[in-house]
Amino acid sequence: MQSIFNFIIEPIGGRYDNKKKVGDKELIVNTELQNHNFVNRTAKVVALPKAVKTDIKIGDTVIVHHNIFRRYHDVKGIEKNSKSYYKEDLYFAWPDQVFMYKHKNKWIANDGYCFVKPIQSNNYLNTDKEQPLVGIVKHLDNKTDYIKENDLIGFVPTSEFEFVIDNERMYRVRIQSITIKYERQGNEKEYNPSWT
Repeated sequence: MQSIFNFIIEPIGGRYDNKKKVGDKELIVNTELQNHNFVNRTAKVVALPKAVKTDIKIGDTVIVHHNIFRRYHDVKGIEKNSKSYYKEDLYFAWPDQVFMYKHKNKWIANDGYCFVKPIQSNNYLNTDKEQPLVGIVKHLDNKTDYIKENDLIGFVPTSEFEFVIDNERMYRVRIQSITIKYERQGNEKEYNPSWT
């Protein structure tokens, strides 16, 4: 079983990530199909595309676009699978829908992407807990040489997309959306809200 242009993947832990453990009980935090924040984005690679050269291997864990596993209601109100659905618990993923992969316990962003950890705001006049459009690079692709992991960067508005990876909230940012590399002052603290 192999596709020409798509990865074949299966979700790790189900299609939706809408349950949280609170003490010894399990809490369902969302029951809507439409809310993309609770769609699972972690998958295991089952098959590689034939016509696409990639460093991803079968069995690697990948971070994917939220619409792959999502269900929706059509115009008649009938619940349906996404267009990525293949069969049973298998889905197709275009290469540009795979944002990061884990190989030999190391996360590597796909070409053109990095994952950035937000930092705490040090502005006591502002009620926001995190500094907007600034973060620390946590995961990077293998081709970018002018930015390294743990660099403090700034990026353009609306270029960040939120992910929770290994219980840490991060933003996926395109490398081309990075506008500045700051010098680290040493007082930057990563911001990870308690709900992650």
